[in-house]
Order: sequence, then structure tokens, then C-alpha cells
Amino acid sequence: MNTVAEKETQTVRPQQFNQEREFVAPQVNIVESKDGYALEAEMPGVNKEGLSLNLEKNVLTIEGQRGRQSATGTLLYKESSSADYRRVFQLDPDIDASRITAHIEQGLLTVQLPKAEKVKPRKIEVA
Repeated sequence: MNTVAEKETQTVRPQQFNQEREFVAPQVNIVESKDGYALEAEMPGVNKEGLSLNLEKNVLTIEGQRGRQSATGTLLYKESSSADYRRVFQLDPDIDASRITAHIEQGLLTVQLPKAEKVKPRKIEVA
């Protein structure tokens, strides 16, 4: 069973303040250890102020807004997207939601998703 399942993969265009806002899904790596999971999302151009993580009913929503840079002069060629980032994940109930932490550095978001103590492997001493 996948414990950190992706709930949504397509580009999302929700209505917000009567304006269409475009999102793209950041590329994500998820690594499992005995203590939990580490989710890494690539979000170039996003800093701490432009980042939003929300957890509701075991659904983790990650949104990142890029810093807007305006270049002086006439734009001749553009490959970068102006869309912001959004991904939604369904979390396993065995993840300890109260201990989730997140850190972003140079556009790489790392979210630590620790397992609850009750599901971690433990050694049983024989008396």
C-alpha cells in the first residue's frame, strides 16, 4: 500500500477572486525510512514567504507562489512558466500529523512526515 499517495496530478485551474489562476505540479521524490517519510518537491523561484502547506483530514496540500521578477526591455523569448505550483497528497493515517515539519532552501521543499510511534518497528525483550 502506498502510504503517501498522490491525490491529484493534473494542472489545476481553480477560481480565486474571479480570476483564473494556473498551477503546475512540482516534481516530487518520496523516500521512506524506518522513522517516516521525506517528501522533496522542486519549486524553483519559491521562497518561504510564497509557500503554503495545509493539512486537513489526512490531505496535505502544497502550494508555492513564485516571486515575480520584471525585466526591463522587450521580452524576445520566454521558456519559463508564470504558473504557480500545487500538489495534493493523501497521507496514511499512521503518519503523526502533529510532528510534520517543512523546510525550503533554494527552491527545494523538504517535508518530514514522521510515522506514529505505534507503527514503528520495535524490539520485544523476552523475559
